[in-house]
Amino acid sequence: MILHVDMDAFYASVEERDRPELKGKPVIVGGTPGQRGVVAAANYAARKFGVHSAMPSSTAYRLCPQAIVLPCRMDHYAQVSHQIRDIFHRFTPLVEPLSLDEAFLDVTGSEGLFGSSESIGRQIKDAIRHEADLIASVGVAPNKFLAKIASDLQKPDGMVVVDSSQIQEFLDPLPVERLWGVGRQTSKIFHGLGVRSIGQLRQLSPMVLKNQFGSSGEHLWELAHGIDRRPVVPDREAKSISHETTFAIDLDDQETLRAWLLALTEQVARRLRRHDLRGRTVEIKVRSADFRTITRSRKLPQPTSNTNELWEVANELLNTRVPGDYLPMRLLGMGVSDIDRTGVTQGLLFDEEDRGKQERLDKVGDRLREQFGTQALFRGSAFKHDARHRPRPT
Repeated sequence: MILHVDMDAFYASVEERDRPELKGKPVIVGGTPGQRGVVAAANYAARKFGVHSAMPSSTAYRLCPQAIVLPCRMDHYAQVSHQIRDIFHRFTPLVEPLSLDEAFLDVTGSEGLFGSSESIGRQIKDAIRHEADLIASVGVAPNKFLAKIASDLQKPDGMVVVDSSQIQEFLDPLPVERLWGVGRQTSKIFHGLGVRSIGQLRQLSPMVLKNQFGSSGEHLWELAHGIDRRPVVPDREAKSISHETTFAIDLDDQETLRAWLLALTEQVARRLRRHDLRGRTVEIKVRSADFRTITRSRKLPQPTSNTNELWEVANELLNTRVPGDYLPMRLLGMGVSDIDRTGVTQGLLFDEEDRGKQERLDKVGDRLREQFGTQALFRGSAFKHDARHRPRPT
C-alpha cells in the first residue's frame, strides 16, 4: 500500500503557524504589490477570491486587494519540510519526496509494526499536527496514481482510502481531467468524443485511444483502469533526482522562469547532498502552453552536487537549447541523472581548490539552513533583482 502525503497550502500555512494573528485572513506568499512577479502560495482564505500559486502578482492583488503579502522564506520552509520527512522515516524507509510539501511512502512492509496502512496514514497526520502544528492530507491506495488522486479529493485535512476491490468505483465518477497527462487540449479532444468522466474513457478501446493520442493512449487506458506499476524509489536508490512545477497560468517572462529554475536547482542539489550523491547529467524539462514537451540535457566532465555548477548548466540549457516557440511555458522541471554513489570525485588540474571551497560552502549552508531555518543564507548571483524575482515552486 502506498501513501501520498500532501501538506495543505504549505508555505502559507507555515506563515500562519508562525504568526497566529494571520489566522482567518487572506495570505499571499511571494510577489510584491506594484511589481512584476508571481504568487508562490496562497492560503485557503485567499483562494476563496480566486488567488492561486503561479498567478501573476498583479492579478492576485486585483482579486484580493486586502490580502496580506509576505516574502517567500524558502530556507525556513525547507527546514520544516525536513522535520516532516523525519516523521515519514519513523514509519518506513521507502520515502520518495516529490517536493518540499509532498511525498510518496510505501508502507507495505510497515503494517506489521504500526497497523494498517490507513492507521499509519492517520498516525502520520497526527504527528505532523502535534509536532509541526501543520495540516496534511493523505491518500492511501494500492499504487502511486490512485494515492495521489485520493490525497487531493478532500483537502484540506483530507484522508481518503482506496481499497483494491473498489478501484473502478473510485475512479469512474471522476472527471477525465484527473488523469495525469490530461490538460486543456487533451480534455477538449475527450469532450469531442463525448468523454467527460474516467468511467466513460474506460469504455473506449485501446485502439481508439492510440489513434487519438499515439503512444500516450495506452498510458491513459492503464490509468483509467487504475494501473500504475511504478515503485516508490527513495533518493538513495534513485537513478535520477528531479523537481518540476506546473504553473497555474502559462509564463513567458524569462527572468521569472529563471527564478523558478534556480529554486528547482537548489532543491535538487540539497537532496543530492543529503544522501552524499552526485550527478553527471543535468536535464531540464519544458512543456509549452499547447502541451508540447521537450527535454534538454548536458553531461558534465565529472559528477557533482555543487549548486553553482548545476545551476550554470541548467541556466545555459534554458537560455540556449529551448526554442522560442515553447513560450509561454506550462511546466518547467530540472533534474540530475547518472547518479554516482561512491562519494569520490576526480580532481581537476585548475579548479580543484575552488570546487572544494564551493562544496564546503554548500554543506555549511545546508547545515545552517536546517538549524536556523529562515534566510540565514541567501544565494544572490543569479539575478540583478534577486529578492524581487524569486518565486518558489509549491
